[in-house]
Amino acid sequence: MLTDTKLRTLKAKAKLYRVADTNGLCIEVRTNGARIWRYRYRYAGKASMVGLGEYPAVSLAEARAERDRLRALVKGGGNPAHVARVERAAKLEHAETTFAAVAAELLAKRAKEGLSPGTLVRERRLIEKDLARIGGLPVADVTAPALLAALRKIEQRGVIETAHRARGLAGQVFRYAIATGRAERNPAADLSGALESPRVRHFASVTEPERVGELLRTIRSYTGSPVTVAALNLAPLVFVRPGELRAARWADIDLDAAEWRYTATKTGTPHIVPLSSQAVAILRELHPLTGRGEYVFPGVRSARRPMSENTINAALRYMGIDRDTMTGHGFRAMARTILDEVLHYRPDYIEHQLAHAVRDPNGRAYNRTAHLPERRKMMQGWADYLDQLREGSNVVPLRKASGASR
Repeated sequence: MLTDTKLRTLKAKAKLYRVADTNGLCIEVRTNGARIWRYRYRYAGKASMVGLGEYPAVSLAEARAERDRLRALVKGGGNPAHVARVERAAKLEHAETTFAAVAAELLAKRAKEGLSPGTLVRERRLIEKDLARIGGLPVADVTAPALLAALRKIEQRGVIETAHRARGLAGQVFRYAIATGRAERNPAADLSGALESPRVRHFASVTEPERVGELLRTIRSYTGSPVTVAALNLAPLVFVRPGELRAARWADIDLDAAEWRYTATKTGTPHIVPLSSQAVAILRELHPLTGRGEYVFPGVRSARRPMSENTINAALRYMGIDRDTMTGHGFRAMARTILDEVLHYRPDYIEHQLAHAVRDPNGRAYNRTAHLPERRKMMQGWADYLDQLREGSNVVPLRKASGASR
């Protein structure tokens, strides 16, 4: 009979060997030193053996208890090997049908269908962190109260919009599970109205020409790091999304052609930003500092990562521009308003340049090169107008911008 003392003294040999306990239980010592519990029995007149786990993860007492269970099974006419296969299959099926597993499968499918990398990262974070509470549950067993408990945790952090996004994503997972035969209902649909309504919040922006001039002069006086200075001065000229600006790559920018080509994060479609002469000048001045790396605006701690998402807003706060006056995202609203209401450019030119999902009369997405010559003129006219505002000489254009007709 085995004891814990004897088990601890068992050493590997040149060949595998076994040491018996009682009633069919034995320990198998492998050449690599691993000690595996085995139960030997006879079924239908044939000798058979099943594994019970590795010592010491499975203790002597636990191995004997499992042996006794299997002995009773054999006496009742069952075959432990068959039972083990069924249990393994059940465990595998459980692992493949958890909420997290089905969600991962859905995200992989959507990624192949063209889901943007940025959206993929955000949705994976929602699944792995914000909805981790239900991640290990079989997707068919997730109830509305269980999902609500997970969403309440998000809500308690004060990120109401994130809670609503998580509910929407969970609904997609449940609908996919239903379509693939792994669930019968969508509990996310039962939670309509259960969460706190998100507060409508618009990004702060300066849209009056006189105040834009003041803002630009303040930005021009900023004396922070050269990378931050360049980003601050480029932001109003290109008015891209803040995440797209800070993650800009030199490989996507052609200074000779005065173009920046990348994939828009919101729509996942190719986008072109014509660069004004002023924008090109800023980038040419910055290139000797960061041009050897991947990112135009690298982070402070590591050049292998882009600038922090808080850098632009922190610089604005440092200059005394509060969050209710202007944010990094506000440059888009500033451009959208003035290009339309003051400079009178066609709205479709502006919408294209904002990388919004513009469609033709038949509902098809416009090509990224649509109205590109006109957009080039608009971007140069916009940069020239910002120069006028910064200098304080004019707050309205002296003449109607070329290509601005509606």
